[in-house]
Amino acid sequence: MSVLTVSGSPHLQANQSVGKLMYGVVFSLIPAMLVSFYFFGLAAILVTLTAVVSCMAFEFLIQKYLIKGPLTVFDGSAIITGVLLAFNVPANLPLGIVVIGSAVAIGMGKMTFGGLGKNPFNPALVGRVFLMISFPVQMTIYPKPQAFNTALTDAVTGPTPLTVLKDGVSRGESVSDIMLQLPDSFSMLMGNMGGSAGEISAIAIILGGLYMLFRKIITWHIPVVYLATAFVFAGIFWLVDPEVYADPVFHLLTGGLMLGAIYMATDYATSPMAPRGMIIYAVGCGVLTIVIRLFGAYPEGVAFSILIMNAFVPLINKAFKPKRFGEVKNG
Repeated sequence: MSVLTVSGSPHLQANQSVGKLMYGVVFSLIPAMLVSFYFFGLAAILVTLTAVVSCMAFEFLIQKYLIKGPLTVFDGSAIITGVLLAFNVPANLPLGIVVIGSAVAIGMGKMTFGGLGKNPFNPALVGRVFLMISFPVQMTIYPKPQAFNTALTDAVTGPTPLTVLKDGVSRGESVSDIMLQLPDSFSMLMGNMGGSAGEISAIAIILGGLYMLFRKIITWHIPVVYLATAFVFAGIFWLVDPEVYADPVFHLLTGGLMLGAIYMATDYATSPMAPRGMIIYAVGCGVLTIVIRLFGAYPEGVAFSILIMNAFVPLINKAFKPKRFGEVKNG
């Protein structure tokens, strides 16, 4: 006689695990990493290695001696935090400051809340914003890209395209004149411009995003809606006055918009669960990014917009809770 065993949900199984998902994300970051190494050389390699090793070390030490729980340092999540932190800082940032950013990202942004899956804010962005506030000078000195750069530190520095735009507009220059000082769209697409180590090449980041979509690591909702919202919102201002506001393609290709939309905004722990919630979240990120870029004190708004929307995720999840299997609506 067969016995029917009834157990609690979930009943669906998939050939996925935390480790597989995390290392899939790490693999997708390789194109952007190689571009950063190509343009910023040994300095970018050292910053990336320092961020990854220090993130893993801080997670191990906190779990081993403070939380005293199971060690998850090799599940790939600390590696992702380290790589994304390195991608969000200048390639010539002093390594001691990188270690401080790692300590804040892991200690304050992740492990304080209990570790992977329990953190309300994206750890890498917590680290970046902390460094921006604490070390504003070092965090705004960017090396100019130079193919096959072998110098550990680059004496040739310059502003990012967003900074040039912000400063030029504040001085009363027209956008058309400012654009003559900046790389063309193809150069920005490939990564030949100033910026943080891993955000410069839109095409490399897009390739990584397509890989994650193909592997079903992420869904299209957040990156596509985030980028589309930023494009449309920036386009409205550009159509109103093209001599004061840059065109939407410029906004898509510069700064951390591609990196933020594809990698940081899609973080499992800090983004909504249901598709409708993802869309609301992504729209908020896109609008806030452009508002901060155009009207805020900082030329970039990606990190702040994602962290602000991270705070709204519990409310979004509550408002757009997916229907449970077998649930009967009252009335």
